[in-house]
Amino acid sequence: MTEFIDVDVRPILRAGGEPFSIIMAALERLEPGEGLRLYAPFKPVPLFEVMASRGFAHRAAELEGGEWEIRFMPDDGSVEAPEPVFAASSEGDWPEPAVHLDNRDLDPPEPMVRILAALERLAPGQTLSALLSREPVFLFRELSKRGHQWRGGFTPQKDSYQLTVRVQP
Repeated sequence: MTEFIDVDVRPILRAGGEPFSIIMAALERLEPGEGLRLYAPFKPVPLFEVMASRGFAHRAAELEGGEWEIRFMPDDGSVEAPEPVFAASSEGDWPEPAVHLDNRDLDPPEPMVRILAALERLAPGQTLSALLSREPVFLFRELSKRGHQWRGGFTPQKDSYQLTVRVQP
């Protein structure tokens, strides 16, 4: 079992500071087999690649109020793979979205609520397209429970997450 050292960068970021050097200093203090538990006011996606290059896998969980807890663990191959993102075999497999939502300015959980409500009104096989300000990790679980398929990713500008959901056929 991995023991974690906690680093809370929320106060630093709220004060306008840059916590990268503090994160890296904490990383240097880790003993073999230890991990780093990071608390942040947003999902620090660019940090994931930095940590991966240093041999750490991660698990991210959104906390109440849109803040995040990220656990970075030594990547010895024992970390479970993230939930799979279901996708059709090609772009042409899915019909054009019947509904387009722009949820970028909404606070959690409103984007998820709005998407799930819109999906209830669609017929099997129809699709919905949504723009979000962040990756909807909790929505993925709800979509799986309901048997829906989805595909998504950050836009090339990295300023929003584009999600397409197909209602279970």
